[in-house]
Amino acid sequence: MRAVALMSFVAGLLVSGAALAECPTAEAIQIFIKDWQAKRPTKALPVSDMRDAVCARDKLVEALTDSQGKVVGYKAGLTAKAVQERFNWNAPVAGLVLEKMVLNDGATVPATFGARPVWESDMLLVVKDDGVNQAKTPEEALRHISGMRPYIELNDIALGPNEKIDGLQLIAINVAARLGVAGPEVPLENTPETLKRLAETKIVATDESGAMLAEGVGAATLGNPLSVVVWLAEDLAKSGRKLKAGDLISVGAFSPLTPPKPGQTVTVRYEGLPSIPRVSVRFE
Repeated sequence: MRAVALMSFVAGLLVSGAALAECPTAEAIQIFIKDWQAKRPTKALPVSDMRDAVCARDKLVEALTDSQGKVVGYKAGLTAKAVQERFNWNAPVAGLVLEKMVLNDGATVPATFGARPVWESDMLLVVKDDGVNQAKTPEEALRHISGMRPYIELNDIALGPNEKIDGLQLIAINVAARLGVAGPEVPLENTPETLKRLAETKIVATDESGAMLAEGVGAATLGNPLSVVVWLAEDLAKSGRKLKAGDLISVGAFSPLTPPKPGQTVTVRYEGLPSIPRVSVRFE
């Protein structure tokens, strides 16, 4: 009898614990999307653990595909220590990138492109084949990457200024994905020199006058942008997702999250990579 009572007690704890962790309802997701489309600051989604957050993200992305198109890649956030500290989190987070979120080099976008818009210097890596899902080191990841695309990510923090934003909430809101501007693909050779260059390249952001706005280095993202690929493949596997040929991978911020200014043109260049790739966006 005592054993049965104990089992019932434990079962009760498990049930009550499960009840505390629930994916946000379809109604909550729709409220978020309505505000997101109107570019209005909105409320945080009700998530209490990682399972909640991933469920919320996947529901949100599914609902957004009607207006934003299919999934074309993934983004890693909080890959730089400074950004982790800003959001009081000690690990990267993953989101999904939809087709209409990726604009071409030289695009003009409103300075108010989101409810709480910010830009950051970033980089896209292009998946060559699905062998990348088994990569355990940056060296192994490089074998399955065809190239990089210079990238300025245009994030939308989305939530009202009084809402709490931590790693869980960032996952729930799809790591603040809104837009990004990408340049042409630059092929990456599978050599030790490429691995070294990706870690050492200097990423410099300037304005229309040439004045420097920010600078960073490739190693800021988990030591090497290719380390982000390894982490992302492992993280996506937890929710049953796999990278495939052609997928884009946003590796994270090389510069502070910065509000755009009307009339400003931001150009990001990658010193140390062949031909010094660059990409620009103009805010109106």
